Amino acid sequence: MKIAIVSGSHRVQSQSKKVAQFIIKMLKADFPAVESYYLDLGIHPLPEWDESKWENSDDWRTKWSPVSSELTESSAFIAISPEWGGMVPSRLKNFFLLCDQNELAHKPGLIVTVSSGRGGTYPVAELRISSYKNTRLLWIPEQVIIQNVETVLNQPFAATSDADRLIQDRLLYSLRLLVKYGECLSALRNSGVIDHVRFPYGI
Repeated sequence: MKIAIVSGSHRVQSQSKKVAQFIIKMLKADFPAVESYYLDLGIHPLPEWDESKWENSDDWRTKWSPVSSELTESSAFIAISPEWGGMVPSRLKNFFLLCDQNELAHKPGLIVTVSSGRGGTYPVAELRISSYKNTRLLWIPEQVIIQNVETVLNQPFAATSDADRLIQDRLLYSLRLLVKYGECLSALRNSGVIDHVRFPYGI
């Protein structure tokens, strides 16, 4: 199984990146057979969506096709979003615009939000409302909201406080659920029930 992880911060050195790297280490330790694909939108920003994507030009094939292939091969997805002014950053929103029926459809997704203070709830609501319609992504019921992020997840598997231990436990629990969802939903994707030819868009 492969899990795709996308860090949505625009910053090159971000707390979202730190969280993503922690998750990758946690996956390797707990699920050695699980591969990870990591996309950092701060380091590798994607082109903004426009109609030319439908034309499948050389430029789009160069910039999007490798990402699309990795996502298509993945069985589960993790979105890591900082809260900027109560919102999801625009590069992460654009990422979902670029995904169509192939990359994320009928795959489980885990939302992880990041805040330097007591925030982090607004991106959860925004992603659950607006990111699944045409992608057909299935957000699992669990989510992880990492508040005061500078003070936690700084030493893998060695909690420095009760809050750090609590968030590490919650994160591991959510990852274990995500992996199981990924295993179960593979049967659905292979069942022949899905029809994106007649029903290419959600409603």
